[in-house]
Amino acid sequence: MWKKVSKRRSTLAIAALTASVLAVLPGCSLLPKEEQALQPPLVKPVKENFELYEVKKGTITKQVSGVGTFASDRLQYLSYNESGGRFSSMNVSMGSKVAKGDVVAQLDKGEVEGKIRQQEIVLEKAKLALEQAKEDQRGDAIAIRMKVLDVQKEQIALDMLRQQLERTKLVSNVDGIVTFMDPIKQGDAVTAYKTLLTISDPKSIKLVYETANSNDLTGIQVGMAADLKIKNTALKGKVVQIPATAPQSDVKAIQDKNAKSIVIVPDELPDTVTIGTNADITIVTEKRDNVLLIPKVGLRSYMGRDYVQVLEGESRKEVDVEKGIVSATEVEIRKGLKEGQKVILNN
Repeated sequence: MWKKVSKRRSTLAIAALTASVLAVLPGCSLLPKEEQALQPPLVKPVKENFELYEVKKGTITKQVSGVGTFASDRLQYLSYNESGGRFSSMNVSMGSKVAKGDVVAQLDKGEVEGKIRQQEIVLEKAKLALEQAKEDQRGDAIAIRMKVLDVQKEQIALDMLRQQLERTKLVSNVDGIVTFMDPIKQGDAVTAYKTLLTISDPKSIKLVYETANSNDLTGIQVGMAADLKIKNTALKGKVVQIPATAPQSDVKAIQDKNAKSIVIVPDELPDTVTIGTNADITIVTEKRDNVLLIPKVGLRSYMGRDYVQVLEGESRKEVDVEKGIVSATEVEIRKGLKEGQKVILNN
């Protein structure tokens, strides 16, 4: 029994000694060693790149450019004077040549032609009755006078029917070319004084420039010079009409057109120019020499404030400015900048 106890104590002692040795050995730990945190790398600040423009002096012009079309300045606007008729036919087409007296459009005649023929017969009978009365009742002035009045009455009735027939016709009073046609259809009711056709005189033409917005014509005045280009031929011209000087018209379509159009007369007109010929136009409305200029993209605006950003050292600085002429690509700077300063163009 003593031997068994001794053996057991010996085993416990060995186990305890082994645990002590493992505990004091640093390299024999069963747990993983905690790694130290890495220091963040040093980041070099990114240098901001600026797109710069050096303020300099130059000449700036503000101009209006576009494409004008030659049109006649002698026009006849054709319309019916009464409403209610039914449209029958259009006898011309766009670009047709028209002579004075040509019937260009027609209303439905109805039965008027038949009534005219009947009235012609009635009038003829009245005339025969008058001749008979003159033969049979010589000296009877009253009877003859009655027959005369009958003839006059029937003549008046015939004249009225013929006028009614004429009112179904739309007739040109000038020689020219059809430059406008209303898209009216057969059977449509006609409205009094609505323009159905425009006849233009091809011998009297001017250059008309029409814009979508009347504000695009701001600055243009009567008498200003205009540079023209017609099929690679350079010409000079002069502004003779602007919206403020356009003649008054009762036709709304003409009023609307005049409100956003200018008229130019070329100094000379090539023989090849006809109604509908196009021409490039350029009109300088403002020009200033020896002024400070920057690109238009360099001007910034916010809440009514105009300013630019300039480069001082390596940083931006906002500077309030007073602008002058603004063209399509440049801006005149009247106050706030000096020649040689560097304006930042990019955001």
